[in-house]
Amino acid sequence: MPTMEQLEKLLAAEPDDAFTLYAMAMELAKQARHVEAIAFFDRCAASDEGYCYAYFHKARSQEAVEELDAARATLERGLEVSKRVGDAKAIDEIGSYLAVLRG
Repeated sequence: MPTMEQLEKLLAAEPDDAFTLYAMAMELAKQARHVEAIAFFDRCAASDEGYCYAYFHKARSQEAVEELDAARATLERGLEVSKRVGDAKAIDEIGSYLAVLRG
C-alpha cells in the first residue's frame, strides 16, 4: 500500500481517480480517521459509482463512529449498485454485512 504522502501526490495529479480516492480512504480508516475516510469513500463513489467496496468500507467507518443508520443506508445503496453492475462477491459481502447490522 502506498504511503499517505504518495497517495497525496497521486491525488494532486488526478483528483478524481477512483482507485486513489479509495486507497486514501482505506489508509485514513486504518489510522482510525473515520470521518475523513467517509468523505474519501464518498468521493470515490462519486467518481465511480460502481466501485462497490467503497460502500462496504464506508459503512465500516460509519459503524466505527456509531452512525449505524447511515451505515445501513450506505450498505443498501452499495447492494443496489453491486446488483446493477453484477458483482456477485460484493453482493454477497455487502448483503451479509447489512444482515448483521440489521440484527
